[in-house]
Formats: sequence, C-alpha cells, structure tokens
Amino acid sequence: MPTYLKPTPEWEEHEKPTLPGSASMPWHPPWRRVAYALVALLVGLTGGLGNALLSANLPTIQGELGLTPSEGAWLTASYVMSNVTANLLIYKFRQQYGMRLFTEIGLGVYALLSLAHLLVGSFPSTVLLRLASGFAAAPCTTLGTLYMLQALPRPYTGKMLVVGVAIGQLATPLAWLLSPALLDLGQWHNLYLFEAGLALCAFAAVVVLKLPPGIHIKVFEPLDFLTFALLAPATAMVIAVLSPGYAHWWFDTPWLGWLLAGAVALFTLAWLVEHNRARPLLQTRWLLEGPTIRFIIGAFLIRFLTSEQTFGAVGLMRTLGMGPDQLQPLFGVILIGTLAGIALSAFSFGPRTLIPQILIAIVLFGCAAALDYDRTSLDRPQDFFLSQFLVAVGAGMFMGPLLLLGIMQAIKKGPDHIVTFMVILSMSQTLGGFMGPALLSTYQLHREHVYSAQIVSRLNPADPAVAQRIRQQQQLYAAATADPVLRSAQGMAQLSQAARREANVRAYNDVFALCGLLALLFLSWSLLLMLKGAYLKKRSAPADTDPATKPSS
Repeated sequence: MPTYLKPTPEWEEHEKPTLPGSASMPWHPPWRRVAYALVALLVGLTGGLGNALLSANLPTIQGELGLTPSEGAWLTASYVMSNVTANLLIYKFRQQYGMRLFTEIGLGVYALLSLAHLLVGSFPSTVLLRLASGFAAAPCTTLGTLYMLQALPRPYTGKMLVVGVAIGQLATPLAWLLSPALLDLGQWHNLYLFEAGLALCAFAAVVVLKLPPGIHIKVFEPLDFLTFALLAPATAMVIAVLSPGYAHWWFDTPWLGWLLAGAVALFTLAWLVEHNRARPLLQTRWLLEGPTIRFIIGAFLIRFLTSEQTFGAVGLMRTLGMGPDQLQPLFGVILIGTLAGIALSAFSFGPRTLIPQILIAIVLFGCAAALDYDRTSLDRPQDFFLSQFLVAVGAGMFMGPLLLLGIMQAIKKGPDHIVTFMVILSMSQTLGGFMGPALLSTYQLHREHVYSAQIVSRLNPADPAVAQRIRQQQQLYAAATADPVLRSAQGMAQLSQAARREANVRAYNDVFALCGLLALLFLSWSLLLMLKGAYLKKRSAPADTDPATKPSS
C-alpha cells in the first residue's frame, strides 16, 4: 500500500485523480475553465519558445556574441542535456511533491538567469541560461496538459489531452514569426528579455491559479538517485557527441569516442542497478519486451521524420540565402497547419482512431518528402507551402495518440510502469528531434562533397559553355577591377560558389528522398504489424463455427 503524504479529500467518484500526481477534476465555473486553458497555453509555450527562438536566430546570436559554430552547437546541446535529465525524475517528483513546485523552481531560475544574461552576455552565461531553459521546459509540457484538462469536464479528457501535449508544437513557428520584430527592436537582447518576461508571466500564472489538489504519495528511494546520477551524465555524453560531432566531424575527434564509451559504461551500470532492484525506477524487463521495443522505435522514427521540416526545408532555404524575414510567410503556413493537425486529432480522438491518426501522420510526412524532392536553386519559401503544411498537420496529429497508446501499454503492466514510459517517451521525442538534424546534416554534407566533386570535375575552362560563364562572371567586376588576372580569379571563385550551391541543392534533394523512403518503410512496417496483430487475435478467438462448440437445439 502506498504511503500518503497528505490527507485525501472526500472526492466524488468523477472528481478523483486518475493517478497519484495528477490533479483532481472538481466542477469549475466557465470563467475559471477559460483561465485554466489560457494558463495551459502560456505554460506550454514557455517550455519550448525559448529554445525555438535560439534555434531560429542561432547564426545571429553566434555573430553578435562572437561564437564559433562549435560553440553555437553547445547552446542547443546544453538545453537538451538538462531537459532529458530533468525528465528522468519528473514523474516521481510530481507524485511526491506535486508538479507545481518543480515548475516554480525551474521557471524562477530560468527567469533570473535570463535577466542576468542581459548584463553579462558571455558564452558561459549563455550556456547556463540554456541549461536552465531545458530544466524549466521539462515540466512545462506536463503542467500545461494538467491545466488544459481542467478546461472542460471529465468526458472531454481525451480531447484536452491531445491539445495539452501538442501546445509545444506551436513554439517553433511562433519563434520564427516573432524573431524579426524582436531583433529589429533591440538585437539579441530583446530575445532574452522576451524569454525572461515569458518565464515570469508563466511563474505568476502558476502561482495565482493553482491546480486542484491531488494525491501525494511517498515514491522516492535512495537508489533512485544513484540511477539518476548514472543516467544523467550518460545521456549528457550522448548529446555531447551528437551536437558538435558534425562540426568536429565524427571520426576525426578522439574525445567524441571517449565520451561515447563513457556513456555506454554508465548506461550499463544503471541497467545493472535497476535490473536487480525490488522496486526499480525503470522497468528493465518491460523495456526488453517486443511491444515496448517496437513502441520506442516507432516513437523515435516519427519524431525523426519531422526533421524533414526543421532541417530539410529550412536548411535548404538558409543555404539559398533566406533569412527569418523571408521565411515568415512559410512559418505562418506551418502554424496554421499545426493548429489544423491539433484540431483534427482532438475532434476525431477516440480509442479506434489512435493508430489511424499516427498512420495518417506518417503518410503526410512521406507525401511532403515526395513533394520536396527535385528542388532547385530557384525555389523560394512559397514553393514549400503545401509540403510543409502537410508536415505541420502530421506533427500536430501524432503526439496525443502516441502518448495515449504508450500509457495504455504501461497501465496494463501496472502503475509502477508509468515512470518508465514517461522516461522513454521523453527521451525518444527529445533525442529523435535532436538526432534527426545531426544525422541528416551528416548525410547532406557527404552528398554535397560527392556532387561538388562531380560538378567541379566538369568545369573545364576550354569548354565553350564554361568559358562563357566565366566571362559573364568577370564582367560583374569590370567596373571595380582593372586587372584582368584578378577579374579572372574572381570570376572562377564566383563560378565555384555557384557550383557548391547547386551541389548543396542536390544533396538536400537526397535528404528529402531519404526521408520519403524512411516514411514508406515505416508505414509498411506499421501495416504489417497491424495485420499480424489482427491475424493472431482472430486465431486466438474461439471458433464460433466449430460444430463441437455449438449448443444443441
């Protein structure tokens, strides 16, 4: 029996919390339900908007703070490190102390560091701020969902769950829409001032409008902190390998290999500790079961496929010289698509539509990749409207059904498996979104080198077409440079830049093709699993047509 830390109120049956750590569901007047929905929106956006603003404006921040690309990569890595680490213990903390306390600590530290960074503005302070941002973002999605559940009566819990977990999907398009105005008014300082203000507003909202009371039980054990002490640095090491690996290159930097080896050793020790515990933090035996492994792979792949937007389309546009100002209309379309996906998922949400919604999302990702294939250097953001709208709809649809499918699998095994599920879900989504750009950028760079070599090998100055193009490039410098040798060198340099641009475009087309192929394989695998499950269910069902089982008339 659990040890209750607070007296349990006398709730009506429909008011009881679903699980320890969740809020009860009492009756609220309409104005309070609206307030809960607004706080859910504010808290959910606060969790992701800070990092989204950094990602959208990373080149600008790197330039104004004088950072190298490798140092810039550490900014995004530090956010993911603290975010994944905090998620390791957040569910048990919520059960024992409540989610609001964790959020107040995180948001308070985040806001203070944001204000302090305005006074210092150095690389170490930026890394600390990103660490605090990831720590504060970890409980924001869950807390925003808990607030959103209070916005409507209990019969609408499923629909509100979809909306609550999907709010964070709005952060990236909003960041791209807000960034140009913020930078025009006060350079990079306004970005951090906006972050601090948003964190303080969320902090005030959580303090003023409290969640209804829930059940708090004693769940922490001393060995939980040992597991945390092993898993936290191991996860941070993996992220440290993924983030700067592209900048330093994977096979040319020995310390990346040492970090990876250290991560494997720490993961192994944590596994041994958990595998032999009576009441483990992570249910290692459940993690080795076939359905759990398939869920982890599927959750990771579906988040990986969203990189077709964050790395593919946006990366190509940045390569062609498009900045936040030019990309605003595209992200306006993405915002509309995300809202449409959330609405479609919420309105059609039900036990029978969970898997179809995920399959539709995979189909949309594949269709978007097919539409984006065969792009050229003449394409502009408006040419991506349809494909990225489809990606946004799919991204808005899949998170709610994925969450509920995982919870249903965990509850079948017992409430103590919920912690394990929350850890694997957060890690699969965070690492999937982080590894997607890391691996696709490596593939894109490799293909760019291949295409560059092919194009440059054909640039023979004796070829009439090449010679004519060089003369055209030289004419651009005729008014500024009298030296014909210097004009010829500048013309060749311009031609080489054009060749590299075209090689990059062809490499991005290969990225789109790879994403489309992965979506097709993932869809085929999912359909085969569904058919296999239906066949096994039909085979295990009693045969109604068996004469021996028919009752005598």
